Amino acid sequence: MSEQQSALFPTYARFPITLVKGEGSRLWDDKGKQYLDFASGLAVTNLGHVPERVKEKLVEQLGELWHVSNLFHIPNQEKLARLLVDNSCADAVFFCNSGAEANEAAIKLARRYNAKVLGKPRYEIITFHTSFHGRTLATLTATGQEKVKEGFHPLPEGFVYAPYNDANALKSYITDKTCAIMLELVQGEGGVNPADAEFVQEAVRLCKEHDLLLIIDEIQTGMGRTGKLFAYEHYGIEPDIFTLAKGLASGFPIGAMLGKAKLREAFSAGSHGSTFGGTPIATAAGIATVETLVEDKLPQRAAEMGEYFIAQLNAKLGGNPLVKQIRGKGLLIGIECTLPASDFIPAIHEAGLLVTGAGPNVIRLLPNLLVTRDDADKGIDIIASVLAQKAAASVN
Repeated sequence: MSEQQSALFPTYARFPITLVKGEGSRLWDDKGKQYLDFASGLAVTNLGHVPERVKEKLVEQLGELWHVSNLFHIPNQEKLARLLVDNSCADAVFFCNSGAEANEAAIKLARRYNAKVLGKPRYEIITFHTSFHGRTLATLTATGQEKVKEGFHPLPEGFVYAPYNDANALKSYITDKTCAIMLELVQGEGGVNPADAEFVQEAVRLCKEHDLLLIIDEIQTGMGRTGKLFAYEHYGIEPDIFTLAKGLASGFPIGAMLGKAKLREAFSAGSHGSTFGGTPIATAAGIATVETLVEDKLPQRAAEMGEYFIAQLNAKLGGNPLVKQIRGKGLLIGIECTLPASDFIPAIHEAGLLVTGAGPNVIRLLPNLLVTRDDADKGIDIIASVLAQKAAASVN
């Protein structure tokens, strides 16, 4: 008898691994095999798997209240919003359920602010080649990668794509329809591409000159991942809007869009909403996560460990003909190879280390912010060994 077909849509090209348990930097599959985790659920479990403080907060909340409508006040929402505002340049927060929803809210807010507050018929947003902003119709259209758009036409209008890290070209993409520039400060899915300081400063200058909103997509870079609580801090800028998700609640689904006070008027009652956005449970996990990040100074730790990773990777992969470049910020690191990352990732998994790809040729490392030097060395040794074996095989 043939194996029963899955009841799931085949939307994921899954690795042949079934993970059933996690603790800290370790995961175990259904056969009992242990893995060192340098994927963190795609930059989600920034405190490691099942962090005790978050677990305690969730258990406490599960015994009190799970859900109420956003037609009523939710104290946890206000507390988490206050934590985020007090530790950022933002003045107000909207909670939702995912990064795509957070970016969708940012797009809607930018358009509505121009229409309702400024009284300007502007709706186009400049995004960038190789960017990734989500998979709703609006956010996949905002994404600067054609592969995510295949088969979904007609796409909504209102997005213009500029070359990433090209400060000289950016001005030419602004028209009388432009309302905002939307930017990742490290393109995660696009290949771990950090933004140049000159490019970012030019984007800020142009936003001021043309009265545009600057939207920073911090879905993957936020919550300490790059060595600052938010990646925009590396550049000494203050975005009008920025978005969060992934690492905000240690694996519990949540998203957030944060913005400046001037934008409040555009998001008045009834203009936007979410049934499950900011539930008591999701915000409880968020509170414990943010408190831990801030009180334990984990962004600073991520910066230090990121430097260690880069130094060790350069030392142990230097001279390997399959490695072109090692780059990143904090604990968002990419190893660009001369061949597709998919040629190496299965062997790395088999050796007991979980990593992911980013773009066609980049092995992406996303260890949790509490990763130890010992675990860093173990993981780097596995990568170096696999790539050395692959390089030797390619010569023979």
